[in-house]
Amino acid sequence: MGSGGDSGTDSAEDSGTGSGVNSGADSTGKDYIKWVDFHVTSEAMRQACAYDVDTYGQEGHLNWVDLLAYLGARYGGDFKQYKAKDMDKIAERLQKGETTVEKLSAEIKSFDYYREAYGAVLDGLVGEYQIEAEDQGQGAQSQESQGEVSWTKKYGLKGYSPIAKSFPYNDYDDFGVARSYGYRREHLGHDMMGQTGTPIVAVESGYVSAMGWNQYGGWRLGISSFDGRRYYYYAHLRQNFPYCKSLEVGSIVQAGDVIGYMGRTGYSAKENVNNIDTTHLHFGLQLIFDESQREGNHEIWVDVYELVKFLYKNQSEVVRDDATKEWSRVYQIKDPEASAYLESDQGKQTADIDPANK
Repeated sequence: MGSGGDSGTDSAEDSGTGSGVNSGADSTGKDYIKWVDFHVTSEAMRQACAYDVDTYGQEGHLNWVDLLAYLGARYGGDFKQYKAKDMDKIAERLQKGETTVEKLSAEIKSFDYYREAYGAVLDGLVGEYQIEAEDQGQGAQSQESQGEVSWTKKYGLKGYSPIAKSFPYNDYDDFGVARSYGYRREHLGHDMMGQTGTPIVAVESGYVSAMGWNQYGGWRLGISSFDGRRYYYYAHLRQNFPYCKSLEVGSIVQAGDVIGYMGRTGYSAKENVNNIDTTHLHFGLQLIFDESQREGNHEIWVDVYELVKFLYKNQSEVVRDDATKEWSRVYQIKDPEASAYLESDQGKQTADIDPANK
């Protein structure tokens, strides 16, 4: 396998950092989370998401991250203890009004930590959105005609698998395994093996904050979430044709958009070189609780294996333009988070992350 510790920065390659659990004040007195272990199972995510979607619009609407944070606090982060009945019990208590999130925060010492940590991973993946009405998925609320396109308002999972629908891949949980190119380090991402040219998809809506060559990741693309908490890293993209041609640093992407193509570039200081033995996507997720964590020894990368399994239920259907050889999604979406960002002062400015250093 080729990819190793392929984080967004060369400095992160040198750090050899992994992930853990810690929070507290630094030398400046600022209090923020320093490390995160994310071991929530895909089964727990599916159950919590179902509760969230099924209760949407009700007085007792359940937030899926709240449910997972409660179990995380109860299990000490170890979801090997997960039982569906445990979530059923807390969901029932919340719906009946026997407790509240505020009470849970007061009753369970570590609840606030897990809510912030798990929220940093998951908060952008479930919510309201609109999708072209040709999609007949469940959860439709209403339709409105806008020109020649009919849109359906929905609430539910709006995060997508990083691999487009109908394209095969295989993977296993390889986070933290040893890599040796350049120096010995830990693998801080997740490898998804497939075919050269497989369309790669934006997991969450955000803006392109990094593009270009990294000797470890080859042609790589970094997308930041609008809330600044998540940095998605897609590496080893295709030689000669790595990205969707319309993308540049600062471009806004919607969850499910095609952003690039699988390849095996990297492990070379020279650009556009295939030095990776196996065609695959290196997919990484960095969490940022403080600006000091963007680069260097303080970066937080989490294991996304179970998250990828969960997102497999929502793959973006794509179609190829034979003239341009580009792939694009079949059904467009409108994410209100993207609209709000575009209207904000930050959205009107160039991203403050220097792509040459990220």
